[in-house]
Amino acid sequence: MKPSTPTLDSLSTIHADGSRQFVHPSDVHGPFTLWRRMAAFALLVIYIALPWIPVNGFPAVFLDVQERRFHFFGLTLATQDLWIGFFLVTGLAFSLFFVTSLFGRVWCGWTCPYTVFMEQIYRRVERWIDGDGAAQRQLEDAPWTAPKIARRIFKHGVFVLISAIIAHIFLSYFVSIKALYEMMQHSPAHHTKAFGVVLFLTGALYFSFSWFREQFCIILCPYGRLQSALTDDNSVVIGYDKKRGEPRGKASVEKPAGDCIDCRRCVQVCPTGIDIRNGLQLECIGCAACVDACDDIMTKLKRPKGLVRYDSYVGLQGGKTRLIRPRTILYTVMLIIGAMAFAFAATRISPLRASVVRMGGASFYVDSGVIRNQFQLRIINKRNAESTYKIELVGDVPDSLKIIGVAQTITLPPMGEDLKTLVLTLPQADYREHFRFRIKVTDTALGDSNDTRVMEYLGPDLDHAPAATLNAKDFIR
Repeated sequence: MKPSTPTLDSLSTIHADGSRQFVHPSDVHGPFTLWRRMAAFALLVIYIALPWIPVNGFPAVFLDVQERRFHFFGLTLATQDLWIGFFLVTGLAFSLFFVTSLFGRVWCGWTCPYTVFMEQIYRRVERWIDGDGAAQRQLEDAPWTAPKIARRIFKHGVFVLISAIIAHIFLSYFVSIKALYEMMQHSPAHHTKAFGVVLFLTGALYFSFSWFREQFCIILCPYGRLQSALTDDNSVVIGYDKKRGEPRGKASVEKPAGDCIDCRRCVQVCPTGIDIRNGLQLECIGCAACVDACDDIMTKLKRPKGLVRYDSYVGLQGGKTRLIRPRTILYTVMLIIGAMAFAFAATRISPLRASVVRMGGASFYVDSGVIRNQFQLRIINKRNAESTYKIELVGDVPDSLKIIGVAQTITLPPMGEDLKTLVLTLPQADYREHFRFRIKVTDTALGDSNDTRVMEYLGPDLDHAPAATLNAKDFIR
């Protein structure tokens, strides 16, 4: 079917009859394309290398869900420390808002993982097997012959293999490379959950990059819709200089015309199939493929580059782009506040974590003139070394308050965790009213300490206490 002409009235990937129009963008060369490939190569190297780089005995990024430990470049977070993720996520969001207000949807075209995988891996493999965009469209319309079937089987087989490799690397972030390699030495039945995750991810990746493709950016990704709220007339986006390009005319025509010769090269290289000459659109991911394509044509025609370029709406109209404006100032302030909050939160993370909760049942027990309160103390060692901890009470507590049921020192293995029953006893004669206390856990070797939240030691109400001890047998008939 002949490709439809991109318009502003409908999606560029939909035919007039409503059927799907597959986009087969042509390859392009130029400085922006080269820089994008270098950035994509660096990001892919980082993605592959992080599980291999050891930091403090663990991979640089290791999300150990099974042990509830999350390692980030030597910083270990327990489940109780995940509150810091709020500041990290909001900081990244403010960063994205800031970048978008300045440069539009540049994240999508240059650093988005989906775009990196799609444009720099899957499409390059497809061009290697099926040829450039024109050859791909011709092959798509060709009848199903043996060579076409063989080429399709080979291409999709490579797609499945690449998807499986990406899925395995992704799983290594959660189980480590060593554990992943050990799993691969056994049959899937020995590790059904891990195998199921890899199988699901492989299928999802294959579906997304072999069939769904640019529809993810157009339909599912919400960032394109946020773009209209985050940008303004001074945001630097990819645009077409209508003053210079219109009216369009052929290169051989002698009558006065604009620099645009309507070669449609910018449309042929667009990964989402739009015509940038129609203005900024939701589907534009800011990849600059059309910039390199147009500059190449202008160079051949010996005309100035920049007919399609990175510029703001104000700049395209002949004005001066203002990068410093109320929107960018607001986002900068929010970004600084978020960075400061994250830095402060990071300083609150300790290699030792202690928490205490009251055990279920009665709030207190009285037995033989002794009041007993029972708690559960959890201690987490986030160091990659064995540590010994001392337990003590902090606060205005009676001297006769004692800790029983647990030793005064506890030794935990590297990255270990222990849950102890902590029983506090106090002679009833020394009890005057409920009082507050905290439990302090200190590393005996390094001196690091962590205090639990404030707890209350409870006992009977002395104003309403019976004069004599009650015997339950007196009430049983």
